[in-house]
Amino acid sequence: QVQLVESGGGLVQPGGSLRLSCAASGIRSSNNHMGWYRQAPGKQRELVAAISVLGSTHYADSVKGRFTISRDNAKNTVYLQMNGLKPEDTAVYYCNINPPWSAYWGPGTQVTVSS
Repeated sequence: QVQLVESGGGLVQPGGSLRLSCAASGIRSSNNHMGWYRQAPGKQRELVAAISVLGSTHYADSVKGRFTISRDNAKNTVYLQMNGLKPEDTAVYYCNINPPWSAYWGPGTQVTVSS
């Protein structure tokens, strides 16, 4: 059974940083293209960062230069380092394979950027 469990969210002031973690079980993240997604209230879920099996990365324009996706194969974990956070980054953040598989969605982790 595949489980992707996100953690690391919280409340942060504008300009602050957070690092999200996605611990995978039942699947090797190193053998899959992985992505971080987010869903803000009233909006569709969107892909914000992706990392390929070969390690190449892709970012949504809205987070480019501020977010960094990485992977620790030994820990079977994918990370999202978020710097320069803005109120518009407020959302529930999820990880999944890329493209996503519906059965793999986890509970997500809430990120709130507010002063």
